[in-house]
Amino acid sequence: MELTLIILGFTFTLFSFLPFLKVPWWWVRVLDFPRLHIAVILTVILAAYSIQYAQWTLPEIAMVALWGIAILNEIRYVYNFTPLARVEALRSEKEKPANSFTMMIANVRMVNKQHQKFLKLVLQEEPDILVMNEPDEAWHASVRGELDKRYPYSIKKPLSNTYGMMLFSRLKLSNSEVRFLVEDEIPSFYTVVELESGKKFDLYTVHPQPPRLMKDTETREAELLLVAKMVKKTRIPSVVAGDLNDVAWSRTTKLFKQISGLLDPRVGRGFFNTYNAHIPLFRYPLDHVFYDKAFRLLHLRRMDKFGSDHFPISITLNFEPEHEEEQDTPVAKPEDHQEANELIQEGLEKGEELNYKKGQ
Repeated sequence: MELTLIILGFTFTLFSFLPFLKVPWWWVRVLDFPRLHIAVILTVILAAYSIQYAQWTLPEIAMVALWGIAILNEIRYVYNFTPLARVEALRSEKEKPANSFTMMIANVRMVNKQHQKFLKLVLQEEPDILVMNEPDEAWHASVRGELDKRYPYSIKKPLSNTYGMMLFSRLKLSNSEVRFLVEDEIPSFYTVVELESGKKFDLYTVHPQPPRLMKDTETREAELLLVAKMVKKTRIPSVVAGDLNDVAWSRTTKLFKQISGLLDPRVGRGFFNTYNAHIPLFRYPLDHVFYDKAFRLLHLRRMDKFGSDHFPISITLNFEPEHEEEQDTPVAKPEDHQEANELIQEGLEKGEELNYKKGQ
């Protein structure tokens, strides 16, 4: 048993430090996800070894200290998503917000057949904007009758490859585009949303590929960072939403925030884990909403599950540009821009390779 604990301790310590490698290899990047799980498991291993076997020789002290450093390394990533951290995105102080809107984001899971349960959830929430990830033609056919009646504006790209996307809006949309930024079969949306007051903002919705067996993450990084650069160049406030297939504390997400300058409402509030809805012990925040400092938060909550492996997220924001300087935004250093450019170039090259293979 002692040897088993030692092997497990060093194994999970390795898992803690491997993500320091700035590589897109799937088996490294997937370790960005279970930071809290690794910290908890290592803590149990350290406690069990210390109580049962430790003689506190110098090698044992060094070993236990290394495990402790690995635990702290994991905690420092997830700490910002606990109530102990300072809130990044401020709440609105207006009693009657006049420029507010509610957005609902849901990965419906293509193979999920509980279309009507999802539709009931949408009708109960009545969001101004609904973003659906993974819809295919069956999903489109099932919900379009009811949603087309309630939402006069929409962008639709249902696909059978689990990367379909649909957006429904009660608010006016203009300059809408379906974009294929890196891979020919993975769309993202861009549109300009007009609030009832006439104020406008850019909305980007994304759903890049996740790290999985034999699938590295170059294209995911490239797509997210390309959107970050677009956000930075625009002259009006922006919102980015969707299933990013990345956790909120990863280096890629942090770099995205630094390049774009957008806020994350979960910082200082909680994880708001959305995946996996079927496995309570293994849940991560994969569905995201980032927004410009011109907005203030009214509500953010995880909604009830409806058969998908993702929980939906609902967020209500109010447009308050007069108070934007009160919110501190992430800032990119020159080396961050260099790293982002390198990741984009690698991802575009990988995307071209994948597109070529699929076209043969």
